[in-house]
Amino acid sequence: MRKPGMLRKTLKSITLAGFAALSFAAAPVAARAETLADALVAAYRNSNLLEQNRATLRAADEDVAAAIASLRPVVQWIAEATYTDSDVPPRDVEDLSASLSLSASMVLFDFGQSQLGVDIAKESVLATREALVGVEQDVLLTAIAAYTDVKSASQRLAINQNSVRVIGEELRAAQDRFEVGEVTRTDVSLAEARLAAARAALVAAQGSLEAARESFKAATGAYPVNLAALPNPPALPKSLDEARGTALRLHPAIKRAQRQVTIADLQVALSAKRRMPTLSGSVGVSDPSGTGAGLTAGVRMSQTIYSGGALASAHRKAIANRDAARAGLAQVGVQISESVANAWSSIEVARAQIRAINQQIEAATVAYNGVKEEATLGARTTLDVLDAEQELLNAQADRIDAEANLQVAIYSLLSSMGLLTVEKLQLGIPTYDPAAYYNAVRNAPVTSVQGESLDRVLRSIGKK
Repeated sequence: MRKPGMLRKTLKSITLAGFAALSFAAAPVAARAETLADALVAAYRNSNLLEQNRATLRAADEDVAAAIASLRPVVQWIAEATYTDSDVPPRDVEDLSASLSLSASMVLFDFGQSQLGVDIAKESVLATREALVGVEQDVLLTAIAAYTDVKSASQRLAINQNSVRVIGEELRAAQDRFEVGEVTRTDVSLAEARLAAARAALVAAQGSLEAARESFKAATGAYPVNLAALPNPPALPKSLDEARGTALRLHPAIKRAQRQVTIADLQVALSAKRRMPTLSGSVGVSDPSGTGAGLTAGVRMSQTIYSGGALASAHRKAIANRDAARAGLAQVGVQISESVANAWSSIEVARAQIRAINQQIEAATVAYNGVKEEATLGARTTLDVLDAEQELLNAQADRIDAEANLQVAIYSLLSSMGLLTVEKLQLGIPTYDPAAYYNAVRNAPVTSVQGESLDRVLRSIGKK
């Protein structure tokens, strides 16, 4: 088993050193270009999905406050007025009575039911926090994919623009050679058909770029402007087993599933406690019709003896939910391991593809230049030149796709390991503090120093 010190050292090598490229990319330079780090910051600051889940977390925080409040007295005042007018014999009655009372009641002892409710609420908060981390990872990975798509679409557009230009030159050359009788009308028609196809591909590439720009705006809140080159990829674990081990320790889905198991265990204990008695006390002061104040006080103990089997059913249901939560934790572990393995495999495949495509491009470039030269000497036809040019174009487009797949696979691996967060990426921006609101409401403040603290927290997140 890896020692804690070794784990910290491993994480440091994966995150701090690996993401130095992102920090470097975010540094101001001449002719400032929008970097990947800028896009991630924008995505974090402008994500409606993150705002939605932060609000969900604050609602879970309030569940703790409500559970705490159940341990405290409930104080009520009641003002009541009654008018009576009766003419029933033997006498007429007309009367106006009023009363004012103040009462307080409190659960004195319930064998720990209320405290279990508090514990369940607290565990639910921790599980919701892990869900928020998972959403943050998804938001950042979406921004990375959008950034990569825009870069790839721009490069494919440039290739298609160059292809239209080159084929246009080939068409003019074919026309010139046709005029002097070196080629036939067929060669000219082939060049014209290939130029039309290149223009259609150019329009498609322009459409793909526009779609990628819209995806970028949806992910970051603004259209891309002058995107910088992708930074050097972060450092990765040395082996698949190391990546899996990190994921099973750190991934927010694992942590959330663990919290859900704890919640299920507490629910089983609570369902058992609900069969126990409850002792409550009450005290009240009343002044009926202004005749003088009266004081009442009492205690009450109650226990459900028979409920038609509802309590036993609730207990069995809690046990079933606990079993489901435990199985869910095991399944999340399987899914996380699979996700890590798939990302690892995608990285290796993309790297192998890039190596092979680079060799293909090198050979296709030599072949294209050779065929073009031979065509000028009459040893090759226009179709040969166009085919060679298309072969080179396809290889260049394949490399763009493979490089984009590699970038997304690398960051997908980090996400599957639980390392794709603003904090671990060290983007250098203030992050949302999930504990701030909790700390302000956990004692169920009404008006107090804690209440003033709550006001400050609400103002800081722009909610008041």
